[in-house]
Amino acid sequence: MRPHIVWDWNGTLFDDQPMVIAGLNVALAAAGLPPTDQETYQRLYTRPVQVFYERIFGRPIEPEEWEEIDEAFHTGYREAIADAQLAVDARTALERVDASGASQSLLSMYPHRYLVPLVDRHAIADRFLRIDGLRGAGGGLKAPCLEAHLERVAAANGGAPAEVLVIGDAKDDAAAAAHVGAACVLYDGGSHPREELEATGYPVADSLTEAVELASWV
Repeated sequence: MRPHIVWDWNGTLFDDQPMVIAGLNVALAAAGLPPTDQETYQRLYTRPVQVFYERIFGRPIEPEEWEEIDEAFHTGYREAIADAQLAVDARTALERVDASGASQSLLSMYPHRYLVPLVDRHAIADRFLRIDGLRGAGGGLKAPCLEAHLERVAAANGGAPAEVLVIGDAKDDAAAAAHVGAACVLYDGGSHPREELEATGYPVADSLTEAVELASWV
């Protein structure tokens, strides 16, 4: 079977980090807390996302309150992304994967019902064998979602890929790749300080085209 790349969306193909901060600040305002900034976000960000919010709040968050916070974030984020664009070299990177003969898919922890129209808006849906966003409650770990995603990719592709590479911008992408035994390249897109990405032991790329070039088959 062909090798396969699983792309992350938010902060990787989709250059939305400022919009993530905007959505976060909407959620903080709804909770009566002051806004935060990129530096604080990078220092505290983790998954599950509820743990991240508990770090910012400085206290535990009960399930009912978490649902309200999560909804406030997504409302603010959806309003902020109207002007967000793909990463500057996203289209070139996708084209290079196609040219290499590898297949590619998209896996995001952004709700599926919002993800698909957003990908369609940027006219790149035809690049992917499969697109999966989050179905169900948000804020969890990516590992089980990646496992399920690869099972669906194998079914669509006529069998498991010969090799899988995950490209994402977060430590959670690295943990998910390790969970399924996939290779991983991390993109320095803003979710974490670079030194934290490097501490995972995976290669860290400054651009998406560089990330693709690190694939063993390109």
